[in-house]
Amino acid sequence: VQLVQSGAELRNPGASVKVSCKASGYTFTSHYIDWVRQAPGQGLEWMGRIDPEDGVTKYAQKFQGRVIFTADTSTSTAYVELSSLRSEDTAVYYCARSWAYDYWGQGTQVTVSS
Repeated sequence: VQLVQSGAELRNPGASVKVSCKASGYTFTSHYIDWVRQAPGQGLEWMGRIDPEDGVTKYAQKFQGRVIFTADTSTSTAYVELSSLRSEDTAVYYCARSWAYDYWGQGTQVTVSS
C-alpha cells in the first residue's frame, strides 16, 4: 500500500492550492481518505475526510467553506483544495488511509508567503 502526494507548493496569500494523494496497492474505494496538516511547531490538525466510493465528505468546522475534498476513482487519487490562503495555512499536509491511519502520504509542504 502506498499513498504518494504531490510536491511542495508556494503560494501568495489569497491564492488557492490543490494537493494530490495517489493511492496504490489496495482498493481505493474501500477506505476513506483523511486529510491532516501540521503547522510549524504545532501538532496534527484534522481537516476532514472523503469517502472515495461516493464522494461524501466531512469537513472540520474550522475549514468549512474554504476547503474541498475530491476523489478520482479512475486514477485512485484524492485531492484537497484550500482557498483564500493565509500565512497560518503554512504547513505540511498529509493524506492518510482511514480509519486505522495505517498508511500515510509522505506529506506536502505548502508555504503561504508574499
